[in-house]
Amino acid sequence: MTARRRGGDRLVATYVVTGGRSSPTRNTLDQITLISLSSSAPYLSRSDLNEEQNKILGHLARGAQSVIELGAFLHLPLAVIRVLLCDLIESGHIAASGRRITDAPAEGPDRKTLEAVLAGLHRL
Repeated sequence: MTARRRGGDRLVATYVVTGGRSSPTRNTLDQITLISLSSSAPYLSRSDLNEEQNKILGHLARGAQSVIELGAFLHLPLAVIRVLLCDLIESGHIAASGRRITDAPAEGPDRKTLEAVLAGLHRL
């Protein structure tokens, strides 16, 4: 009999939950992006959704939640919850509002902004 690694089943489970994907297909959600049920969610079929996605929809029936809160609720890593949420966005079950990573500027703030912040800090 071989000894099992602790937590090994968890890795397999998350792999199965995402269909083997480690990143979302399109949308990339920030941790603080708010997720809510879409207006068409009650009319869409849930037969193609997995157990975790159905749990997400059930939890969102109580109100909007951030990406990180949904991950904590399901006890899933952030990368996994992002994949699940992006699939639900694409199927029309949920809507994301607020900041998405792809909305963030590719570069940091400009020098003038940084100097203004530094000057403000010096005045404190």
